[in-house]
Amino acid sequence: MDLHALREAAIEATSRALHDKLGFVPSDESDEWEEEYRRQFALLKERYGNQVTVPARSLAASAPQLHLPELSGIPEQQRWAASIREERLREIPSEVVRAFWAQTWTRAKQWVDTREVPTPVLLQRLKPQYDEWRKKRAEAAAARKAEAQRKANEAAAYQRKLTEAGVTPEGLVELVDASERFELAPLTAKLADITVEDRHLRIFETTDPNLLLVKEKKGPVQLPDYAIERDEGLVGDLKLYAQAP
Repeated sequence: MDLHALREAAIEATSRALHDKLGFVPSDESDEWEEEYRRQFALLKERYGNQVTVPARSLAASAPQLHLPELSGIPEQQRWAASIREERLREIPSEVVRAFWAQTWTRAKQWVDTREVPTPVLLQRLKPQYDEWRKKRAEAAAARKAEAQRKANEAAAYQRKLTEAGVTPEGLVELVDASERFELAPLTAKLADITVEDRHLRIFETTDPNLLLVKEKKGPVQLPDYAIERDEGLVGDLKLYAQAP
């Protein structure tokens, strides 16, 4: 056991001994805690000496590290409970069961109060909660899948409309470029955003029923605004293009 592991083991043993003796764990800044820690450290050091060992890891322990939520409770109890939780989870080969237990038992007291109960017994007690947790997870996954499918269907329908109408961003920019330029008029509602290569065009309706206003950036450069003649065919294509889901 290396020095770090020896210290951690002494801390755990100190918390356990004081809890069993007093019914609670004093602050680790108290003289009582420090005295018990020194005693436990000396006992462990005498037991292990300078021997360095690497304990065999179970399948669960060698699995990808599970994100463990912070435990609530007093600091001394949190530290002890975290050690108990780590050992418990190493006994469980199922990643899903480990995730359930870690996510639902977030109070340090739960782990400390059940430290003497065998893990299989605890899991049997938790089975109704586990089944409900799995059910909710399955329902949430199904809802996400349905939402993704809905969005995919909307995107496909939108693309079909664009294809049938022959509307492309390149074609829209060509129509804007081919339009005659006019004096500016105050803008109102935006019709569409179009990006083609390094050009980004925002096209607006204006207070003049015969004009549209274009704001264009080429790369990072903002070009001067300009107005073009309002064409109902172009406006219809711009509105259709702007319906992107």
